[in-house]
Amino acid sequence: MLEGKALIEDTDMPVKMQIQAMACASQALDLHDVFDYKSIAAHIKKEFDKRYGGGWQCVVGSNFGCFFTHSKGTFIYFTLETINFLIFKGASS
Repeated sequence: MLEGKALIEDTDMPVKMQIQAMACASQALDLHDVFDYKSIAAHIKKEFDKRYGGGWQCVVGSNFGCFFTHSKGTFIYFTLETINFLIFKGASS
């Protein structure tokens, strides 16, 4: 696992959900190779779908850009060491 504290860049999630997001990311890093971003993202998405219902999306990496619409209270973007994590639930149209 990468040692260090996560740095939240932006969020509108409740604090309890933020803590869960960072704990889930840490768990994923324990279970998968640090550079296997796809498996790390899949792990986090599955955990959030199970805990908070379907529709969650997760992007993990060191260099990416995105533009999306999310449901209020379901967005977090944080960094752990050199890895960025973006977790959100897609907005209903």
